[in-house]
Amino acid sequence: MSKVAKSFICSGCLNPVTSAVRTSVDIGASAKSELVDKLCYLGDMLSVDGDTDAAVEARIRIGWNKFRELVPLLTNKDVSLIVRGRLYSSCVRSNMLHGSETWPVRKENVVALQRAEMRMVGYMCGVKLKNRLPSKELRERERETRYR
Repeated sequence: MSKVAKSFICSGCLNPVTSAVRTSVDIGASAKSELVDKLCYLGDMLSVDGDTDAAVEARIRIGWNKFRELVPLLTNKDVSLIVRGRLYSSCVRSNMLHGSETWPVRKENVVALQRAEMRMVGYMCGVKLKNRLPSKELRERERETRYR
């Protein structure tokens, strides 16, 4: 059984997903189906081994895409930080965590999601990496904007 790289384009996330094709299966006289290691289904990455790394990466990518769409509003100083926080929470975070309640999450997955979120919140608050602001302070700012 030889592995051949196969690329699929997901209409949900519009990103090419390269997967190794394991074999092809005959499902009828004229139909053939391919078994793959990973595939994108409804914007979520599914893998054969049940690992969530690909799903977390896809969700982080989708979260960044939503964040980029909303950058004019999320970084606008004329819009209050409270409104920007609520917009971020309802649009970006909800897209990033969609379906996460079914993932068997590991510590590395949680860290990757938190790191992406802290980068987005820092960008929203106008904090640069060179400012060396601790994540604890950024989380505090984010909580203040969410619960006011």
